[in-house]
Amino acid sequence: MIKVLKPGLQTTVQDNGRAGYYETGMPPSGALDQYSYAVANMLAGNKKGAAVLEITYMGPELSFEQDTVIAVTGAAIPPKINGESVSSWETLEVKKGDILSFDFVKQGARSYLAVAGGIDVPSVMNSRSTYTLCGIGGYEGRALEGDDWLSVGDLKERNIKTGTRVKEQYIPDFPKNHEIRVITGLCNYRLTDESKQRFLNLEWTVTPEANRVGYRLKGERLEFVPREQPFGAGSNPSNVVDLGYPIGSIQIPDGVEPIALLNDAVTGGGYATVATIISTDLNKIAQAKTNEKIKFTSVTMEEAMQARKDMKQKLEEVERTLESN
Repeated sequence: MIKVLKPGLQTTVQDNGRAGYYETGMPPSGALDQYSYAVANMLAGNKKGAAVLEITYMGPELSFEQDTVIAVTGAAIPPKINGESVSSWETLEVKKGDILSFDFVKQGARSYLAVAGGIDVPSVMNSRSTYTLCGIGGYEGRALEGDDWLSVGDLKERNIKTGTRVKEQYIPDFPKNHEIRVITGLCNYRLTDESKQRFLNLEWTVTPEANRVGYRLKGERLEFVPREQPFGAGSNPSNVVDLGYPIGSIQIPDGVEPIALLNDAVTGGGYATVATIISTDLNKIAQAKTNEKIKFTSVTMEEAMQARKDMKQKLEEVERTLESN
């Protein structure tokens, strides 16, 4: 068992997501940075899909009631055991009675804490992920609070030696300026040619409205092609007749402040989506903080698929190197 002494700013239970229900209006939730999440579970010796804690900006303070091993990956929110600094991206030993806490965020936005066996909460629609907007999954459908108790599951797959560390080439950088690759569409034809180019040329600023639902960005106004709106599309030129929103869709209500929709967003609506973040770069935007800069780069479907293949290969390499220790 693990007792929550302090919850942190926004700490939720997440796994690899609630797949298969998107068509019914249920988003996947799950870890926003799937790479850091997966590596955390590898370091803890867990099976794929085990639940972890996703920590945003400010970490929790946790008391461990049993001996175990843990791993912290993702953003540089430096962990401490009993007040002593310990390493991220490494398998760590904790003893019964140890207190895990975190220093202030240095780089990135989200860290992932894996515990050997996984965080044990009820599975809802085949996932332990928290979807706070509907209050389902995770720990009572909400972010952690002080005096919560977390159970540890039995999803441990292998023993990983304490001190096992991910090689530096597999640890991502967390810059303050983020290049995010997108595939343009579904509705970028609604933008003027000049605005299409400005969307890619501008450096957008992350606003304080940046969370698991989506990131609102600030820059310049973009213009839509004037037209007589079709029935059901609404009067604003940024409106369309309802369509589905892939995860990572970018909409621009009224041409101002684009919104990148993430894992907890609605699955469809009536705004034109001008581009979609490729799957591998969802990990990157998840690590962007308020006031940091984002620049979008257009890529082809073939380039996006290659990026996904490369990420899969990278995770397989990490797993092989950890198993060989």
